[in-house]
Amino acid sequence: MLKRTHYCGDLRAENIGKQVTLCGWVWHGRDHGGVIFIDIRDRSGHSQLVFDPTENPDLMSRANELRSEFCIGITGTVRRRPEGTENPKMPTGQIEILVDSLFVFSEAETPPVQVDDHVDVGEDVRLKYRFLDMRRPKMRNTILFRSQAANIVRNYFSQHGFVEVETPVLSKSTPEGARDFLVPSRITPGEFFALPQSPQLYKQLCMIGGLDRYFQIVKCFRDEDQRKDRQPEFTQIDVEMSFITPEDIYAIMEGLVKTLWKDLLNVDVQIPFPRMNYWESMERFGIDRPDVRFAMELRDISDIGKESEFKVFRSVVENGGKISGICVKGGASFSRKEIDDLTAEVAIFGAKGLAWMKVTEKGLESNIVKFFSEGLQQKLMERYQAEAGDLLLFVADEKTIVYASLAHLRLHIAEKLKLFDPNENQFLWVVDFPMFEKDDQGNPTPLHHPFTSPYTEDLDLLETDPLKIRSLAYDMVLNGTEIGGGSIRIHRRDVQSRVFKVLGIDEEKAQEKFGFLMDAFRFGAPPHGGLAFGFDRLIMLMLREPNIREVIVFPKNQRAQAVMEGAPSLVDEDQLKDLGLR
Repeated sequence: MLKRTHYCGDLRAENIGKQVTLCGWVWHGRDHGGVIFIDIRDRSGHSQLVFDPTENPDLMSRANELRSEFCIGITGTVRRRPEGTENPKMPTGQIEILVDSLFVFSEAETPPVQVDDHVDVGEDVRLKYRFLDMRRPKMRNTILFRSQAANIVRNYFSQHGFVEVETPVLSKSTPEGARDFLVPSRITPGEFFALPQSPQLYKQLCMIGGLDRYFQIVKCFRDEDQRKDRQPEFTQIDVEMSFITPEDIYAIMEGLVKTLWKDLLNVDVQIPFPRMNYWESMERFGIDRPDVRFAMELRDISDIGKESEFKVFRSVVENGGKISGICVKGGASFSRKEIDDLTAEVAIFGAKGLAWMKVTEKGLESNIVKFFSEGLQQKLMERYQAEAGDLLLFVADEKTIVYASLAHLRLHIAEKLKLFDPNENQFLWVVDFPMFEKDDQGNPTPLHHPFTSPYTEDLDLLETDPLKIRSLAYDMVLNGTEIGGGSIRIHRRDVQSRVFKVLGIDEEKAQEKFGFLMDAFRFGAPPHGGLAFGFDRLIMLMLREPNIREVIVFPKNQRAQAVMEGAPSLVDEDQLKDLGLR
């Protein structure tokens, strides 16, 4: 067996004259007048091998048999490439290896996918042959980047006095927002474990246990619909601290981000990050994770709309709805078809229409301008600081629809008009979230989770007006994507019981679902709080990848299927009987 002396991508001019042994895969091959050149590749990169009939004629027939993805080992002498053949774009572009001996570890059939960055292959095909896809330079570099990031995270938290703790994967099913993945128990038929949506309760118990600074890089599982930044199993950087305020969380997590960006991307991130109240974020951007790289903010015109003669607007306001809109700079050049296409975009979010006005040198123009007096038209122009050539777009509906549709429309137009620098990094904290929102039946439900602490001064509203309560919750946002979220937690049993009652969880139900946490609160729980980063999402954004699947070694596809191994799949009847499911 050959003993490797160097990785294929590590050789440089200073190695010239040395005898080396390399192991890897055949990447590209070329025959130049009897001299055969082979690129050998491993995880570090690749080097050029030379089989020269004037030097080692006995190797030529075997070199001719080498094909793409053969796994080989060679020994040879590093030499400088002939003048004029150097490749300055390659780290190993100054040297080549004159081969003295060749060993074929295993041959390879013609790969079903070409192992190259510049080949367009469907995602399901790439996922089916992920073991080949990982050999592509871009995918390989992504995996190495992610590994480096994980090491930086561990070193950072260790240097700041955090203890790494592994929490259970088989846990209890608790209501946390998404559907659980359930695991039937063979030992106790009819009962189930749940895979954790997050280690939320366990990290709180670590605080009660006295581990005042906890972290882990942990797998989490949520049975929810897939998106470009979602997977059914994903990785979190999970953090919890005792005897702290939100300011302590902000400082620690900003420091981590600054370290990651500097060490991995050589980018200096400016801290502290700006902060924005939740309701300010909703009013200005229609969303609680705003992209602040560009303007085009929402402006409420409910007061103007109700004074107009436009019945649609007046009716919405009279029924408790809201009218808001955006000003698209230069948007007056949009054709009627383009505006109709924008109407289709807001319809996705339930909006019943999209009103518009073009700003010209003569004033406002559209089929609804006649319903607005000159005074109201002037107010509209002032509200949006509109100028000739701009386009005003309005949605009138219930508040949630207005926010969602305009937030989407704002981003859609910004991408269409290229209003932001895709390489810019705009970090932001969104803070002071409401503790509750209404569910479909109009009852309070946690905006985040039921363990988030309310502001102490808002506690008196818990039983009388819970929807007005602010929580000590915060999200870190980067370019319109939430990369981390957390809160100060409830640490008193009486407050937690009151919150459960607001949610319709009585003492018996609370004991059934969260008894281990409520019991722990009896024995001296410290004030504590934390945050979780989506690790996959963070890597995706750092590498400017279009979706989260590009940064996970073995991801599920858009239908939450593992196409390589064929999961989910049917199982034997005997297994179902063992589990009490048959």
